[in-house]
Amino acid sequence: MTQPPVIRLHANDNVLIARGDLTLGQHLDALGVRMRAQVPAGHKIAARAIARGEQVRKYDTVIGVADRDIAAGDHVHSHNLRLVDFYRDPAFCQDVRPVEYVPESERATFLGYVRPDGRVGTRNFIGILASVNCSATVIKHIAAHFTRERLADYPNVDGVVAFAQSSGCGMSSPSEHFDLLRRTIAGYARHANLAGVLIVGLGCERNQVNGLVESQGLASSLAPGEQLHTLVMQDTGGTRATIEAGIRAVESMLPRANACQRERVSASHLKIGLECGGSDGFSGITANPALGAAMDILVRHGGTAILSETPEIHGVEYMLTRRAVTPEVGQKLLDRLAWWERYTAGHNAQFNGVVGHGNQQGGLANIFEKSLGSAMKGGTTPLQAVYEYAEPIDKAGFVFMDSPGYDPVAATGQIASGANLICFTTGRGSMFGSKPAPTIKLASNTPMYRRLEEDMDINCGVVLDGELSVAQLGERIFEHILRAASGEPTKSELLGLGDHEFVPWHVGIVS
Repeated sequence: MTQPPVIRLHANDNVLIARGDLTLGQHLDALGVRMRAQVPAGHKIAARAIARGEQVRKYDTVIGVADRDIAAGDHVHSHNLRLVDFYRDPAFCQDVRPVEYVPESERATFLGYVRPDGRVGTRNFIGILASVNCSATVIKHIAAHFTRERLADYPNVDGVVAFAQSSGCGMSSPSEHFDLLRRTIAGYARHANLAGVLIVGLGCERNQVNGLVESQGLASSLAPGEQLHTLVMQDTGGTRATIEAGIRAVESMLPRANACQRERVSASHLKIGLECGGSDGFSGITANPALGAAMDILVRHGGTAILSETPEIHGVEYMLTRRAVTPEVGQKLLDRLAWWERYTAGHNAQFNGVVGHGNQQGGLANIFEKSLGSAMKGGTTPLQAVYEYAEPIDKAGFVFMDSPGYDPVAATGQIASGANLICFTTGRGSMFGSKPAPTIKLASNTPMYRRLEEDMDINCGVVLDGELSVAQLGERIFEHILRAASGEPTKSELLGLGDHEFVPWHVGIVS
């Protein structure tokens, strides 16, 4: 069946979306006009004449005002669309709808690693963390020692991975930045996808290993000498001696890690971090709403969906505050947005309206338009809680974790908070992957999926192509999540990605 050349998202919209490239002079039967410009796929065209200063509506939501008179059939983009901020009623709790939970005995299941404290992992790694950048090279050398050949006797271990980072000293302490870094490192150390962890420091850094372990309660949550080992280079004897000691420490953890075996558990143990990167004009039509549909299914099965990237809900935050279970939850979200407004004041940042080059090329004119699609990943269930970056997530259901929009930083925070799998939508084609939680990538359109099929797990362009509805694709995504959680490798895992994507958020000065 031939699909129409343009997409109408809502009856009240005064713009339409180009399904494919539209040429100058092409006749659009739906409008009874000819195209007045050449418009790429995913971009907007005027459905009717729009006067200068008139609101431009997409998804029946204001994404800006016309900066000049726009004729029907004109290309509508950043050259003639002006971002205008205005008050939006948060209407706390107004759209909260009860969740029809699936009875526990009927919930979907997957094969996971059950840890001693009851948490469930989707992978079984041994992790090595650096307290400071000065020990980053050492931990990478320790991890590099454990090749596939050396791990052949430990088939249940997914690998030994080093999480190097670029901070840990030259920073104010105590400070928000210092606390955030420690919270992130500790979140990885405690992660359900790690069977054991080694933390390596230099010795003179501000983020002292002993202080990190004590302040974050790691010795009480992990068994020292079994699940948790620490080394300090200045005490151990330097670079070579620390590498050798680190190898011995990991070797001592391998038998215990290999003894872990997958067992069937409820999908309620899944915590999914929701990401989008390289979004385009189709992301909010296919991949994001379909992922949201999958998250509604997950929540009904008792699982947790974690929306983040605070700058990318700017302008549509009221859609979430209306779903907040209490006014306090909704207000906490607004408080985080107010913090971002102060943090980015005077800077040419995404929060202040400017979206990336890829977003522009893909048809998104400003942050409000991008946010409309981004928020859809969270589905429609009530907003149960709002967390700060890397804060442990202790509530099931749909939640929000504050983070930047930069994908590696946002995903790092989600994993530190407890996400045991990441779902990442993309329109332009992101090559992201993560450890210890694997990443599933969802392509918004079929041409990109075919071009980058080696990197893309799911083609959400089937919605645009008329093959599946959003709801049907949501079911397919949920089934894919269960398989990936059970050990089916994602495309990014097959490509070996994830060793360089540990990027804690830096919010402070470097001195």
